[in-house]
Amino acid sequence: MSVHDPMPSAGTAIIERRLLLSIVDVARAVFGAAASSIFLVDEETGELVFEAVSGEGEEHLIGMRFPQGTGIAGWVAASGQPMIADDLRDAPFSRDAAESTGYVPGSIMAAPLFRQEEVIGVLEVLDRSESFRGELADVDLLTLVAAQAACGLELLLRLRHADAAMAQADDVHVLLQRIATRVPRGTRTPHPTALKLLAAADELLG
Repeated sequence: MSVHDPMPSAGTAIIERRLLLSIVDVARAVFGAAASSIFLVDEETGELVFEAVSGEGEEHLIGMRFPQGTGIAGWVAASGQPMIADDLRDAPFSRDAAESTGYVPGSIMAAPLFRQEEVIGVLEVLDRSESFRGELADVDLLTLVAAQAACGLELLLRLRHADAAMAQADDVHVLLQRIATRVPRGTRTPHPTALKLLAAADELLG
């Protein structure tokens, strides 16, 4: 998703919110983690925006923004590569950013969300269970979850465009009705501008 995509309708926005929440809930449960979150990239500013959170911080983090390149999520968004950091002292990690969220994790896993070749967001898992720690399979599993999340977001984007197209069609229908009411009936001579508009609309629709 990006700021240049059409705004979702109320119904689409509800579906989008449920999808994102289900993704972070699943990621958190799979890894027995303290928290999981999804950031989306603001295409205009490059900022990372919290869009869904499960666990620590879910009450207040939605909508919080971080500058481009901040922390591990910023590195993942810029590189397009997943990362596991179990010793955050050796990772490109911004403690200030973590402290601003009210929760400083001991470990982080993050994977990019792709739309075609473009990174549109990051799936992050904080403080996964010890039983998962240090296993290469963790990266593969997180990448798989992220890929499924990206597919869901792509479907939602298509739904947004469909909603926008239907709204535009409704607007055109209303406009044509307004034009048609301005074409006099009976023996009066139709206004030439109105006739030209109707002819142009007929050509486009045809």
